Amino acid sequence: MSIFDILDITGVVAFAISGALVALRKKLDTFGVFIIAFATSVGGGTLRDILIDKPVFWIENVHYFYPILLGVLLAIIFRKKLRYLSRSLFLFDTIGLGLYTIVGTEIGINYNLHPIICITLGTISASFGGVIRDILCNKIPLIFKKEIYATASIIGAIVFLILSHYKLDQRICYIFTSFIVITIRLIAVRFNLKLPTFYTTAKI
Repeated sequence: MSIFDILDITGVVAFAISGALVALRKKLDTFGVFIIAFATSVGGGTLRDILIDKPVFWIENVHYFYPILLGVLLAIIFRKKLRYLSRSLFLFDTIGLGLYTIVGTEIGINYNLHPIICITLGTISASFGGVIRDILCNKIPLIFKKEIYATASIIGAIVFLILSHYKLDQRICYIFTSFIVITIRLIAVRFNLKLPTFYTTAKI
């Protein structure tokens, strides 16, 4: 198993836990928890694969169901210990964001796509599972609010492209890129850094 595969599976587990925590907070039943975890884990990657006409990764490899199931079980078993669900959700969501940014961007590179498309694929992979999760749970997705979420993914994808261009060791590219994305997200939340919004009082 390559480092890329390990990152991919780790991202799946992290997003599965993230989705399961949201579902548990919404008091969904066991089936609902699994569905939300599944959508969170594979939603962004599914959209990415459809856009580049690539076989959808979890259909091509059914073994992805196992890490999703693992994430759901971990969230359910340790739900009482994860008393501060919002903090736990933030942690696993941030880890998934960092890892899936790398996965999506590298797939774009392997397909010899334009750098802008590679960045877009990395951002879609990392962010849109959370978008689907929030929509299914009747929440406004983080990516559409003031929080620095997709922005962290975009910056991470750019860093990964630069490091890959200079042929740095693969492990260094992976570690440094995930560190950048996670750090930006942590700093943004810690210091309440947000993107500007523009409000209007005009009636539509």
